[in-house]
Amino acid sequence: MTAPDAVVVGAGPNGLVAANLLADAGWHVVVLEAMDEPGGAVRSDRGVHPDYVHDTFSAFYPLAAASPVIRDLGLDRYGLRWSHAPAVVAHPLADGRCAVLDRDVRKTAASAAGFAAGDGAAWERLHRLWRGVADDLIGCLFTPFPPVRAGARLLARTGPGDALRLLRTMLLPARRFGEENFAGEGGKLLIAGNALHADLGPESALGGGFGWLMSMLGQDHGFPVPVGGAGRLTDALVARLLARGGELRCGHPVARVVVRGGRAVAVRTEDGTEVPVRRAVLADVPAPLLYGRLVGEEHLPPRLRADLRRFQWDFSTVKVDWALDRPIPWTSEGARQAGTVHVAEGMDALTRFAGQIAMRQVPEVPFTVLGQMTTADPTRSPAGTESAWGYTHVPQHIRSDAGPDGIRGRWDEREKEAIADRVEAGIERLAPGFRATVRARRVLAPPDLERLNPALVGGAVNQGTTNLHQQLVFRPVPGTGRPRTPIKGLYLASATAHPGGGVHGAPGANAARAALRGPHLPRRRR
Repeated sequence: MTAPDAVVVGAGPNGLVAANLLADAGWHVVVLEAMDEPGGAVRSDRGVHPDYVHDTFSAFYPLAAASPVIRDLGLDRYGLRWSHAPAVVAHPLADGRCAVLDRDVRKTAASAAGFAAGDGAAWERLHRLWRGVADDLIGCLFTPFPPVRAGARLLARTGPGDALRLLRTMLLPARRFGEENFAGEGGKLLIAGNALHADLGPESALGGGFGWLMSMLGQDHGFPVPVGGAGRLTDALVARLLARGGELRCGHPVARVVVRGGRAVAVRTEDGTEVPVRRAVLADVPAPLLYGRLVGEEHLPPRLRADLRRFQWDFSTVKVDWALDRPIPWTSEGARQAGTVHVAEGMDALTRFAGQIAMRQVPEVPFTVLGQMTTADPTRSPAGTESAWGYTHVPQHIRSDAGPDGIRGRWDEREKEAIADRVEAGIERLAPGFRATVRARRVLAPPDLERLNPALVGGAVNQGTTNLHQQLVFRPVPGTGRPRTPIKGLYLASATAHPGGGVHGAPGANAARAALRGPHLPRRRR
C-alpha cells in the first residue's frame, strides 16, 4: 500500500479541519484517532437519559460561526445545521435584575441601560468599535503569529494611535474594562462572565479583551449549536473528509512519531504498526504530550524541553449534565430565553471565585456557565423538557477546600456529588424549584473528562492557560506562535498552538497550510 502524503494524529476538530484542507489540496490523508469515535471535545451522547441528547464536552460555537476556516468548508452540504436560543447569554441576579445579550444590539443595549443610564449607549459604542475592526481582528486571531497581512490592514484602517488604543483595550482586565465603559453592573457582568469561559478572572490581563470579543461574537453571530447535538459538527467534518478520499481510523492510538535524520517519517501505533508518511505528520495533540510522549527527548532542543516544564494548563473543569422534566424555573424572564446563563452574584463573586482557584482552593460558591440546550435546539429532548448542563472550574492541583465538604481532588463519588450539589445550590437561588425538575444527573470530574478525551489533561478544556504569558508568540512556549516544530515535517495542529482553545479550526488550518508550504518529496502522480 502506498504511504499516505500525511498522517494526522487525532480526530478532534483541529485534526479534522487540517485533514480536510490537505485533502482539498490533493493529498492522501490518514487520520489516526485513539478513541473509538472521532470528535475530540466535539461529541454528544444519550448517556444521561435515553430521551435526552447531551453534548459531552463543548456545546455552543460562536467561534465556529465566526471562523472563516469553518465557513469556507461548506459543512451545510454535509448535514450541519445551526440553531439559536431566543437570547444568547443571560446573567441573572438574586434581586430579579438580569443582564441579557441578544443578537439584536438594541435589545442588549436596553438591557444594559436597565442597570444604569448611559450604559446602553456605551454598549452600542463598543459594538460600533467592534464592527469597524472585526474582520481584521478575527484575521489577526485566526492566522499564524505575527499576523502580517491582517495586522497591516488593521493598522491602515485605524492608524497608529487608535491601533495602540485598541491594543490597550484588548489587554485590559475585565474589571477595569467594565469600569471604563459602564456605570452599572449589567454590561460589566456580561464582559467578565464571558472572560471566565476561559481561565481569565476579572483581574487578569486580557480578560476584558477576551470578554469583549466573546460578547461581540455573540452579538453578531449568537452562540449557535448544531441541530441534533455537537456530534453533528464532527459528522459533517468526517463526511467531507471521506468524500475527498481521506481515511479515518478510530481506535488506533499513536505511541510514537518516528524521526530519522531530523525528519518525521512515520508514526507507530500502540499495537506496533508503523504507518510511513511521505510528506508530513500533523499532531492534533497537546504540545506537552506530543513532545513528552510521542517524540523522543533526543530530538528536542534543550531550551524547548526546559520551556515545556513551565507550560501552564488552564483551570480544571467539572461538568454536570441534567435531564430536566421541565424548563428551569428562573425568576428572571431573561434567563428563561437564553441558551447560556451565567450563575454568579456579581463581580466580586467572580473575583472571589477566581482568587480561590489561584490559591488552589475549591471555590466555596462556584461560578457556573449553564447551557439550556433544548431552549437552543428543540431536538435535544421531548417537548416541555430541558436538556441542560453546567460547568465550573476547580484548581488543577487542589490544596484545600474553601467550602465545607473537604474536597481534595480524589474525585470519588462523594466529592463529585458535593461539587455538583454546590452548583445546584447556586442555580436554586435564582430558580427556586430547580432541583425538583431533575430527572437524571451525570457528574464529570476532571479525571472523567481526561478519560473520555486524553487531550483534556486534568480537565483543562482550553489545552493551556488563556493568560497573556502563554498567548501569541508565547504559545505554547516562548518563540513559537506558528505550527512548525523543531522536527522537519512535524506540525503542531492542536489548541496548544496559536490562537488556542475554542472550536474554530484555526490551529488545524494553520498547520495544514504550513505543511503545504513545507519542503516535500516530489508529488506522486495520481
